[in-house]
Amino acid sequence: AEKVLGYDLLSLCLEGPRDELDRTQHCQPAVFVASLAAVEKLNHQRPKVVENCVAAAGYSVGEFAALVFAGALGFAEALFAVKVRAEAMQRASEAVPSGMLSVIGRREANYKFACLEARRHCESLGIEKPVCEISNYLFPDSRVIAGHLQALEFLQENARKYYFTRTKMLPVSGAFHTRLMESAVEPLTEVLKSIEIQKPLLCVYSNVDGKKYMHPKHIQKLLAKQVVSPVMWEQTMHSVYERKQGTEFPYTYEVGPGKQLGAVLKKCNFKAWKQYNHVDTLEDEETADT
Repeated sequence: AEKVLGYDLLSLCLEGPRDELDRTQHCQPAVFVASLAAVEKLNHQRPKVVENCVAAAGYSVGEFAALVFAGALGFAEALFAVKVRAEAMQRASEAVPSGMLSVIGRREANYKFACLEARRHCESLGIEKPVCEISNYLFPDSRVIAGHLQALEFLQENARKYYFTRTKMLPVSGAFHTRLMESAVEPLTEVLKSIEIQKPLLCVYSNVDGKKYMHPKHIQKLLAKQVVSPVMWEQTMHSVYERKQGTEFPYTYEVGPGKQLGAVLKKCNFKAWKQYNHVDTLEDEETADT
């Protein structure tokens, strides 16, 4: 990773500084590498799990790791694409004061209407072509809304009106997965054209539509589109775990930093979550086995 990136990713992950690691341009390669390191650990501890794996999915940048795991992309080439993606998204973030707001709403919450009113509020402030839209579908009643900071502030101030029970700004620098990332699409498209992409050896689900990738051209197209499209994670969970009544759910392993996807799975499909495990890159061997 250090050779591809040109800096010492390991020491940045282990020693920080934290604010540098949190920057999009460093955070994305770190998540990608740490996810694949956790796969290696899982393969070392329980090789049968990796051998018998039938499907993979990754959240946002994690999709690159899922495709490397499935044999569609080579590690070094995928990491280079992630580097280009991360740097382009960092630049796009710095161009406009924007961010992401995690929202939990009641059943009657109308997210699209709330976004529309937030955009109108921005227009009244003189912001041209304001952006405020759903950027991540997490689980029923939970969305991430991204866009101009003024729009997100408006939603926080008017949360009760829109039946939002909780709102929280995410510690990110920009409105990822919205059209404010438009300038990042071309650099990523160019690098993906230069990379050899294979047909995945197992099912990999796309964030863009929650469906399986079919062929290399499909991967190339959707990975670029993903930067400006909402992450359909809730829909992906339904695709992955859809099965006939009475059929057992598979074992699920979340590999890499954090257990957020496990928490989302629990809300989407409690029965599937009962077979969930987390593999961290930092835990020592003993605690991982207990």
